[in-house]
Amino acid sequence: MNDNAGSRIPPGTDTHTMSLTAYGEHRWEAAMHGLETLTMSPYQAGWRLRVVPSIGHVLVRKVTRRVVNRALHCWIADECGLSTVKNSLAVLVRVLEQAVRDGVLDANPARVAGWQQEYQRAQAERTAPRSLALPGADALERLATTLVRRASDGYEGWGDIVRFAAWTGTRFSEVSALRAQDIDMSTWTWQVQHFTVSEPEGLHDRPCRGRHHRVVPLRPAARELAAGRLETARHRPQARLFTGPHRSRFTAAALRDATHWDDVVDELGHEYLRRQDLRHTGLTWMADAGLPLPLLCGAAGRPPQDTRRYLPPDGPRVPAQSPGEPPASSAPTRRTGGGRTVSLRPPTE
Repeated sequence: MNDNAGSRIPPGTDTHTMSLTAYGEHRWEAAMHGLETLTMSPYQAGWRLRVVPSIGHVLVRKVTRRVVNRALHCWIADECGLSTVKNSLAVLVRVLEQAVRDGVLDANPARVAGWQQEYQRAQAERTAPRSLALPGADALERLATTLVRRASDGYEGWGDIVRFAAWTGTRFSEVSALRAQDIDMSTWTWQVQHFTVSEPEGLHDRPCRGRHHRVVPLRPAARELAAGRLETARHRPQARLFTGPHRSRFTAAALRDATHWDDVVDELGHEYLRRQDLRHTGLTWMADAGLPLPLLCGAAGRPPQDTRRYLPPDGPRVPAQSPGEPPASSAPTRRTGGGRTVSLRPPTE
């Protein structure tokens, strides 16, 4: 018999204004009832180190499947081990199951399926990321134009967003948060400082942390996309360079739904291509063009042992024939998000 079945939230406790962190602390004993002592330690670590920093601020009554999936994908992207992800998700399931028993939630949104396949795919990305890149600039252009043509809202900007994300090897959330002041036109580099997230209250920009705060060189195609927008925003440094159809922030999910992304990539023969995989295209093209490894590490926000996987096995291709032609830069020394200091000036022969 479950001894905590009769354990209820004390009268007067307002769960409608209680964050997930506060609720977990308040109902921890009831939620963990019956858990073996050996299991408690990894569950506590998962709650404290992953669940609380990721979604602890969300009101418990507003924790949805989307919120849980976003946290889960972040843990996988941060290269947490399989057992770490499993324990973090398991403790979240227990806390939210208690919320269901308490009548705060109708169903447990943490009971997700298929995340193990997502984890395996992330492992494959880290070992062979070049296999996820588009074959060339023509393929990117076909993708962008087809997405715009299929867009339910007819918004031309979706195409430019896709092009810019591919040419810079960045995520759509980072493109959404890009402001005019983030680009240094003297060196044509982008200081990736923020990304857009979807929260119960709406879309918000958050600062990049750790390796996600980085410097990305803009190649000629990316410069062309940004130049006109920078000129328009020359007196407004806070202006966004790329926006959704309502001239505001956008999400990858909004782009997917509006452009019928899944159907389009299947039709074009890129069924492997997820929305965030365009970063592999940009980094692969940079490597093919001969961008020095230190700069490639800075653009990827990854250590050399990971970034080397983007290098072509037979050496850099001829820049003139490569869609990833790096910009000529006379940039001074910059510090990347990972704390490494690298020069953005290509080495001289």
